Order: sequence, then C-alpha cells, then structure tokens
Amino acid sequence: MAKNRSQIDKLGEILDKSLKRLDLSPRLEEYGVWPVWNEIVGATIARNAQPEKIRNGTLFVKVASSTWMQELQYMKEMIAEKLNESLGRQVVKNIFFFVGKLDTEIAKSKAQEPPASVLCPSQPNFAEEQLHAIKDPEIRRALQRLFTAHSRKGKNR
Repeated sequence: MAKNRSQIDKLGEILDKSLKRLDLSPRLEEYGVWPVWNEIVGATIARNAQPEKIRNGTLFVKVASSTWMQELQYMKEMIAEKLNESLGRQVVKNIFFFVGKLDTEIAKSKAQEPPASVLCPSQPNFAEEQLHAIKDPEIRRALQRLFTAHSRKGKNR
C-alpha cells in the first residue's frame, strides 16, 4: 500500500510540474464561469442563455432567441461584473451574445418560456414569478425595471 502511495505522489508531482510548464492556469480560471453562471444569472436567464466559450476575456453566450439576446444586451455589464466578483478577479471583460440552439436539459425543458419582452396581459404574475427565481438583488432590480418599462410601453400602444 505504501508503494502505491509513493507512486501516486510521484505521479502527482509530475502532473503538477507539467501543468506549470504548460501555464494552463489562466485558461482554467476562465472556465470558472461555468460553475457559477446559473447561480449568478438566475434560473430564468439560465434556461435561455448558456456560456459557450471564452476567449481573451470575451465570454460567448448562446441564447434561445433574438429577443433574449436583445434583453441581455442591457444587462451584460452587470452580469460580467457579478461573474468577476464571484470569481475573485476580472476574468470576463466582455460578453458576446449569439442565437443558437441550447443543448442543456434545463434549456430544453423551458426554452419556450416567453422572455420579459413578450409578457402579455393574460399573465399578470409572470414578472413576479420570474423575478422570484433570480437570487442576485441587482440583476433582479434591473430585470424588474425592464418588466416595468415593457408593461408601460404596452399600455401606451
């Protein structure tokens, strides 16, 4: 058993040296976005937008529709700020949204849910339900402002 332990320790040292030589740590830090994405943006946004890749500080996020892309454009600076705050350093410098088919199970089950811009009078509690799912207070307030502005715009038509 002691022999196996020393071989594992040696293997660990070799892997550690190899990783340091390859200098993968900045790339690994960038991919820290994935585990925190859903928590930062909330369930509603997570069902309709998922990170696809990150290159040189630009996070590429696939969204379910052009409507979601437009809505999230208004929130991208705040989302980047919250992601960086969660990661403890500036990893995300910019966010680029693009429309595509979401592959996650969460997205597949709820992708048809209407975004904030398609609220209809027959769903008066839709905004409250969606806002309740978002944990971050700043993102929740921003989305609340969008919902409010949208409902005012709809009444003025």
